[in-house]
Amino acid sequence: MTRPIPANLLDRTRAALNRAIGVYRGTADEPQLVAIRDRLDEPLRVAIAGRAKAGKSTLLNALVGERLAPTDTGECTRVVTWYADGHTYRVTAHVADQPPVQLRFSRDDGAIEIDLAGRAPEEIDHLTVIWPSQALRTTTLVDTPGIGSLTDRVSRRSWDLLAADGAEEEAMPTDAVLYLMRHVHASDMEFLKAFRDSEVSRPNPINAIGVLSRADEIGVGRIDSMASAQRIASHLTMDPRMRRMVQTVVPVAGLLAETAATLTEAEMERLRRIAKLAPRDVEALLLSADRFRESTPELGLTRIERDVLLARFGLFGLRLAAAIVRQRVVRTAGELARELSARSGLVELRAVLGSLFFERRDVLKSRSALLAIDALTRTRPAPGSEATAAEVEEILAGAHPFSELRVLTSVRAGWVTGKPAVIDDLERLIGGQGVAPHVRVGLEPDASPQELTSAVHAALERWQIRCESPMTSREMAIAGRIAVRSCEGMLASLTGGGRGE
Repeated sequence: MTRPIPANLLDRTRAALNRAIGVYRGTADEPQLVAIRDRLDEPLRVAIAGRAKAGKSTLLNALVGERLAPTDTGECTRVVTWYADGHTYRVTAHVADQPPVQLRFSRDDGAIEIDLAGRAPEEIDHLTVIWPSQALRTTTLVDTPGIGSLTDRVSRRSWDLLAADGAEEEAMPTDAVLYLMRHVHASDMEFLKAFRDSEVSRPNPINAIGVLSRADEIGVGRIDSMASAQRIASHLTMDPRMRRMVQTVVPVAGLLAETAATLTEAEMERLRRIAKLAPRDVEALLLSADRFRESTPELGLTRIERDVLLARFGLFGLRLAAAIVRQRVVRTAGELARELSARSGLVELRAVLGSLFFERRDVLKSRSALLAIDALTRTRPAPGSEATAAEVEEILAGAHPFSELRVLTSVRAGWVTGKPAVIDDLERLIGGQGVAPHVRVGLEPDASPQELTSAVHAALERWQIRCESPMTSREMAIAGRIAVRSCEGMLASLTGGGRGE
């Protein structure tokens, strides 16, 4: 009897996992496979990686919307830490070959302080922080130690988590990564090369986003710093070396983003005092951190209050916030928070995360699960595992979302070449800028069904002609046929005949 083929990619992956669990029933690998199957229904796992002092914990706090991760150089910053949603507050240490241990923690007004109970950070594989949070309901965030840290063992933790290979790569623990860069360093490129791979069943540029962190420092804290950072990020995005590593590069002023997410009315009142000064006086006051700390008593802020403002906003944030308040663009702390969040680049980053990660959630999660099965059947074959491996290979080769990933990777690697306008059109159609139909055909989000259908028909005809032209290279023709199928899938979905894949 022929078993029915599940309708969509996630269901096919789940079916493959169920059969793998049957093959490895009663072995030490069964629990891992069950956990991977359960993971299909869990939030997307996104790691935040980068060199030491790149602002990883600060960005994590901004994404969560509250100060959870410690941003200093304490013990816990040397341990991989998972932040996940839950119904209670709990911190657990995971140590190799030992049962998980629940740890004590405290939190007053800032980050969580975790008591490692006398354990050295090097002894702990990772920490799990369960924290009720709306932001964490859709995304589990993983804070990693800095690449290139002073201690090699600390730096190695991030490599082991995100760039494993060979027999150790039983499963990539995360589905995607945000890689933070203050500027492009040799170790950044080395890490990203290790993280990406040309095969769809391994990490590739589609699940990596570069973040030009601490972007305000690029313009030395000037109010127009983010404009300078945006130009640099755009240049990096188009750099052929970087395009092979990450999907795009987004500038973010992490400290400002974190502060915007946690802004208080008391801070708003202190900013009003600064904004009441004449613009020339504000400029002189914020010329340097020392000048602000030593400001005259007329400002009405104590030395401690000024130090806290500097720590929370930095000079760029203070200059920008004071200008916004002085211009009466906002009136409340909530309004200022929204304005600062938009100016920090966090809103753009959330939009990129949505279009490139969350809309492709099922593809990324399926990739992670299929990678696990593939590695297991290769490294520890068992009776019946050959059939399971063949099923995984069939899914990877036949599922259209994976074909799109292969083409996107080939384009980014320079294997598929053509005129810039043609390459841009190809990337967009296969989901390189997001998988929503209006994004694929370059329309606005409020485009009507008729406009969408017309644009998809035009794209389909355009690429059918290109694929049949004798002037089209073999590589472009192969890629074009994937674009044609993407257009056909969109048309089927728009007309009610989609298959769910």
